[in-house]
Amino acid sequence: VQLQASGGGLVQAGDSLRLSCAASGRAFSNYAMGWFRQAPGKERKFVASISSWTGGASYYADSVKGRFTISRDNAKNTVYLQMNSLKPEDTAVYYCAADYGKGNPTISAGDYFYWGQGTLVTVSS
Repeated sequence: VQLQASGGGLVQAGDSLRLSCAASGRAFSNYAMGWFRQAPGKERKFVASISSWTGGASYYADSVKGRFTISRDNAKNTVYLQMNSLKPEDTAVYYCAADYGKGNPTISAGDYFYWGQGTLVTVSS
């Protein structure tokens, strides 16, 4: 599975952005998908994840709960991260990831095998 993340940019605090992650290769609908982020000088952290099947479970980091929404369109082989009420502390490179094909969303980076190249989100105050 090849993953291509896009949609990052420079926004002001309070603005919204939607990240997209387009997948190609093996059957996208088999994979749970996750978003992680890495701020400068910090380790990569979990943001959100979603099960492989439509209507399945999704999980969020406490820091983004209520502001971010993960969704997927299996017909378009794409997973999205809608980010609202952005804060300066949301500034990071955002990575999408696909799991090993188990389909159940998790919060651990080690459960994800395929990674996109990252897209930079910068939130100014």
